[in-house]
Amino acid sequence: MTDMPEPTPEKAKEARAQEAAAIRRRWITLGELLAVVAALISGLTLYLNWSDKRDERDAKVVESSKASARAARLVLNAQADGDDQLTLKPADLDQLVQSQTIAFPKALGIGPVETTGEPRIEAGWFEDALKSRRAKAKLPDDSVGDERLPVAITTRFVVNGEPHEDIALYDIGYGIAGKWLSGHKLTLRGLSLVRHAKADGAQAALDARWAGLPASR
Repeated sequence: MTDMPEPTPEKAKEARAQEAAAIRRRWITLGELLAVVAALISGLTLYLNWSDKRDERDAKVVESSKASARAARLVLNAQADGDDQLTLKPADLDQLVQSQTIAFPKALGIGPVETTGEPRIEAGWFEDALKSRRAKAKLPDDSVGDERLPVAITTRFVVNGEPHEDIALYDIGYGIAGKWLSGHKLTLRGLSLVRHAKADGAQAALDARWAGLPASR
């Protein structure tokens, strides 16, 4: 049996060099793979952060839009100031009323009343016309419960420096007592929201609501 010849020192050195080069190539390939993985992870992280911020921005826009819509929606509360006046205030304390226009049913023959800086309803604006309509309709001298007079109120108000306008139908609650010969006394009770309306349809809606009440006859 013939023994394998021993490699010469030059060949052994060359073999070791080739093996070392192969090891380096494997490390380079692994390093490149790790670099690609790191880049993918970095890209994914950036995308997730961007997506989260976008969702957060979208949520803020939606919330801001909702808040703006809430701010522009006015509901008036009324407090009796004696028997012949109602003081009006927004339910939302952030809303500051600048001026109002109170419109009455056309059948009463009363023009709109304008107020500035002091939201209110006064019985004197419509008392005589309402008494006349009740007499014509032969309604009882004394009201059994709270009677209703529909009105359309246009309110111009400010929220956080932004101007807004709201138009809505309300019912004025009132009571009446007395005799036709000795005179009647009208007492204002309060205010009830019926519905919001558009400017071009508010008067028609008001007149239609009035037409359904006994005093309109």
